[in-house]
Amino acid sequence: MTLPAADRPLAAPVRDAFTTPFFDAADQGRLLLRRCEACGQPHWYPRPVCPLCGSARTAWQEASGRGTVYSVTVTRHAPVPYAVAYVTLEEGPTMLTNIVDADLDSLRIGMAVTVTFKPAEDGSAIPMFRPG
Repeated sequence: MTLPAADRPLAAPVRDAFTTPFFDAADQGRLLLRRCEACGQPHWYPRPVCPLCGSARTAWQEASGRGTVYSVTVTRHAPVPYAVAYVTLEEGPTMLTNIVDADLDSLRIGMAVTVTFKPAEDGSAIPMFRPG
């Protein structure tokens, strides 16, 4: 059985002084993370204070956009079926995201994925992942 992923409506992201650089980069096809300048560790969800050591010395870093599926579930009984996954990025952090442009029945833990960007209702780009 195959269940192809289909595009579904995506809500516009909430932009504020802190999230605007992230979504501006996404609009340019780039995925950003925060890296702590004190402990050197990248983290997700990007926030101004490092969740690992508590330092407020964090900066944006461009991510490779490559990762592997840590966990995945397919929601089949929605108007448009979709996959939610935790993806562990090449840089180390694990992020909650969607897997798109795939046969939803073929998704597996350990699968290599690459970032792609899908348009939200306001035209903003939302980072998601696809096999590859």
